[in-house]
Amino acid sequence: MDSVSNNEIENSASYGKNPSKIKFQYEDDDEQVVQDETVTESSNLEVDEDISMCEPTTASAVDDSMVGGDKTSADYYFDSYSHFGIHEEMLKDVVRTKTYQNVIYKNSFLFKDKVVLDVGAGTGILSLFCAKVGAKHVYAIECSSMADMAQEIVKLNGFSDVITVIKGKVEEIDLPVPQVDIIISEWMGYFLLYENMLDTVLYARDKWLVKDGLVLPDKASLCLTAIEDADYKEDKIEFWNSVYGFDMSCIRKQAMMEPIVDTVDQNQIVTNCQLLKTMDISKMTSGDASFTAPFKLIAERDDYIHALVAYFDVSFTKCHKLLGFSTGPKSRSTHWKQTVLYLEDVITVCQGEAVVGSMTVAPNKKNPRDVDIMLKYSVNGKHCRVSRTQYYRMR
Repeated sequence: MDSVSNNEIENSASYGKNPSKIKFQYEDDDEQVVQDETVTESSNLEVDEDISMCEPTTASAVDDSMVGGDKTSADYYFDSYSHFGIHEEMLKDVVRTKTYQNVIYKNSFLFKDKVVLDVGAGTGILSLFCAKVGAKHVYAIECSSMADMAQEIVKLNGFSDVITVIKGKVEEIDLPVPQVDIIISEWMGYFLLYENMLDTVLYARDKWLVKDGLVLPDKASLCLTAIEDADYKEDKIEFWNSVYGFDMSCIRKQAMMEPIVDTVDQNQIVTNCQLLKTMDISKMTSGDASFTAPFKLIAERDDYIHALVAYFDVSFTKCHKLLGFSTGPKSRSTHWKQTVLYLEDVITVCQGEAVVGSMTVAPNKKNPRDVDIMLKYSVNGKHCRVSRTQYYRMR
């Protein structure tokens, strides 16, 4: 893995920089919801900048032998999206789908008479939104067999003249047009980067997007916090130490390396929330998704820390009014939930004490749809002093 560039480091969060709380124009039955959202530099909101430099480090991918061999979700990735159940879950995620609908419906001037590319179209819902507000033409690319259903859905809704469904991989197909005005995609995976669909969006952007064209969403941020979670850790991790009287601790080692995707109760949060990384999808390169970011989590009460929790925010900053959503534990739940990384240590913290460290994130070298995570953390507190490096793999 190449070393982290200065530009990547400058875009990492500084110690103590928290996601700024802003009010999104997310609407569900005309309700305004306050979300925790990272404001990027292109936002029209004023935010105090406090960016510090960190020492470049080489991303260290998790060794395959540590996480149980070569089997990967990559082999089954597209097939998994052939099943309607996963699309039902995404469509019923009101935060997700309603935000995209509001972005398109409330900013129809951006889409009217424009050529739109929908990357990873699924059922074609985003393409239908675009067609309804007057897009000149929409090209919906979907690699799974759901493309056949999307074609039928387009026909059923009377948009066959406006939406063209193309079945295949973005990297392998040819568009009937040389350029598009807008690329829209719901590419985010668990932990933001799992499944590595971002690379596909960047490929499409570089190949087909006109100069000054729009990528939607255009900003994504990864954030981190720490939680008390004794009961669940005991149930999911320590369980393997003695199973009906037998030692299965070898599985515990494996379980510790696999982050858990689950919904975190905001009352479990022990520290502040820290911005790790902001990505500008309209400008970034593929390599920018591999990074090392420092963090400093300050305890807000006396408690124990059993895990760190990662979540992401996305923003549509080119809209008339800033739109977006957060997948954080303090926001309305989404199908992405949060990503929990359990710690080997139970950290005893007093209010005001800090857990400091860094997180290195990179696609797995053998299976790039998986994500390797290296976590370094240390505590030098009144009741706890510890320094450790742990490895995880999202798979």
